[in-house]
Order: sequence, then structure tokens, then C-alpha cells
Amino acid sequence: MGIQKKYHAEHYLIKDNGVFPNNKNLPVILYKSVFDLPFFRPGHFIKKTFASHNWTNSWKNSMYDYHHYHSVTHEVLGVYKGETQVQLGGENGIRLLLEEGDVLIIPAGVAHKNLTPQKRFKCVGAYPSGKQYDMNYGRPEERPRTDTNIANVTLPDQDPVYGTQGELKKYWKH
Repeated sequence: MGIQKKYHAEHYLIKDNGVFPNNKNLPVILYKSVFDLPFFRPGHFIKKTFASHNWTNSWKNSMYDYHHYHSVTHEVLGVYKGETQVQLGGENGIRLLLEEGDVLIIPAGVAHKNLTPQKRFKCVGAYPSGKQYDMNYGRPEERPRTDTNIANVTLPDQDPVYGTQGELKKYWKH
């Protein structure tokens, strides 16, 4: 039980598609099977891990089944039950399989949607420094306000899983 010292990380740079701003500078980071979760209270274990690296304002649930993005903060999702397919970047965006033990770090502006919502899929979401999030849906009136917001979002001090180590410091630079 715990956090894997060796991990497999995938990176996806998702650019503006005309509807969703996405993020041309910061890639989505996916840690595969990074958590070896306890049997009891696996969501609490993930929440506690994120909080230890200052990713707070957390919640436990599933992911929305419609495209949305946050323009004022980044988001991390840690899967503690089941699996699902997600789409990043909008209608023609990439599709990823999220499974128990995976962590997905989503930069501000990147659209995300749960393609196979199931009651058996559960995750913990959190935000750097407990930032409050906004909700945006790819409507024309959201921009250019959201573009300005995204440009002003600061980089987190720590990776939500590995703190001062991990992929975040390696791939997220302005």
C-alpha cells in the first residue's frame, strides 16, 4: 500500500481547438497505477496524499459527463474505484482510460469529459493551494475572459503525488 516509487507517466499537450482554449504550454500528465490503494478508505488515502502536497479543496465523486474546463486553476484527479474513458480537449480530443490507482493532472483550460459514466467509477479531485474553481463549457461568450484567466494561473509549488519531485516540475514551466 502506498505510492509507487517508479512510475509510468504519459504527457499530452492539448492546444486550442477554437471552442476550448485547452493549454498550449502545459501538458496533461497521466500517472498510470501510481497508487497501491488500501482496501479501506482508498479515497481518503488519495485525498490525504494530495493535501500533503498542498492540493486541497478536494471532493470525492465521479467526473461530469459533459465537456467543461476551469480557467482559474489546475485540477488533479485520483481514481480510487473502477475505471472509465475520458476525453480531453473537446469533441475531437484524445481519449484516455483511467483506472483505479491512476492520477490525471489537468492544466487550466483543458476541457475534460467522462465518456463512460458509471456509478462504479470514483475519483478524488483537488486544486493547488485549495483554489476555488470556475466552470466553463466552451461557449463563445466565455472568451476572451477565460483566456486571460488561464494566462494568469500560477504554477503549483508541488506535484500532487510526488511533492518536489515528479513530472510536474519537469514538464510545467512558463
